Amino acid sequence: MTRTITFNELRKIKDSLPDGSISKIAEELGLSAETVRNYFGGENYRAGACAGFHIESGPDGGLVMLDSTEILDMAMKMVAK
Repeated sequence: MTRTITFNELRKIKDSLPDGSISKIAEELGLSAETVRNYFGGENYRAGACAGFHIESGPDGGLVMLDSTEILDMAMKMVAK
């Protein structure tokens, strides 16, 4: 499932995650922690893969078109707890 979200909203969700959440998401999905960080706007492609998003310039950090919401869905559940 795809989704469009502002970059600032995506970063706010990442910043709201409890400690250790990035590693937990990565482990559950069989990804590297750097790939999960890249999903939230990181740019370490040597240690992590492309995260499946596209950024379009604009207000509020621009728009981010997510190819998959699996990481985002897990993060939002963790934030809600």
